[in-house]
Amino acid sequence: MNQLAVTEADLHAYVDGVLSEARSAEVAAYLAARPEELARMQVYREQNAALRELFNPVLDEPVPSRLSAGLIDRSGQFARYAAGLLIAIVSGAGGWMLHGATQADMLAGSSVKNTKLMLAGFARQAVIAHGVYTPDVRRPVEIGADQEDQLVTWLSKRTGADMHPPKLGKLGYELVGGRLLPGESGSPVAQFMYQEAGGQRLTLYVSTDQAQNRDTGFRFAQQGAVNVFYWIDGKFGYALSGGINKGELARIAHVVYEQLDGKPQ
Repeated sequence: MNQLAVTEADLHAYVDGVLSEARSAEVAAYLAARPEELARMQVYREQNAALRELFNPVLDEPVPSRLSAGLIDRSGQFARYAAGLLIAIVSGAGGWMLHGATQADMLAGSSVKNTKLMLAGFARQAVIAHGVYTPDVRRPVEIGADQEDQLVTWLSKRTGADMHPPKLGKLGYELVGGRLLPGESGSPVAQFMYQEAGGQRLTLYVSTDQAQNRDTGFRFAQQGAVNVFYWIDGKFGYALSGGINKGELARIAHVVYEQLDGKPQ
């Protein structure tokens, strides 16, 4: 009997752990022969884990009485069902409709605000974009660093702002290149990617539609395995994301900030 072709639905079901044991083994073999697809599925798996981290706390919260009357028993199964359904809906969209946020960790350094506010919308999108593009081996960026002038001209024109990437070579990170992404309101944003000798990658996400955002502090948050420092400067929103420890990322974030002519509040 010929093995059934592996579809996109199979891949997502594999990530969600709902395939039969036999079919799961077939999909695993399919992915083992396709490193790029395997990396893409790992991104989805990490996004699912992040979503569960965000929404699991509501599983044991009591359902408001106005909603629970006649719908649930004492075990609170409706709350668990609703939260589980929300996770399934959001993760099924590949993480792009993420509308929750992790709480910020206790932050080190007097220049970094210690906060438990929700992760800012643009920073949340920056973390998701980091997870989507950094695993890509063949095409992590749209325009490479070997065409930096073209990259700067293109991103500056599309965003309507000066988009020169900071220089991080002295910190061991060289520019890989960049790409254009859609922002919260649909306006274009820039993503610059950096890589060090060991293969570790960082991304700097630059939004230009933050003029109404009054939360201008220099902040840290963690979502899954990704750490992010983010801040607002006028209409600009900056988010530096990476899988490195908070202290190292903070050091790099301050250098980025200094090159962008500002001081963290």
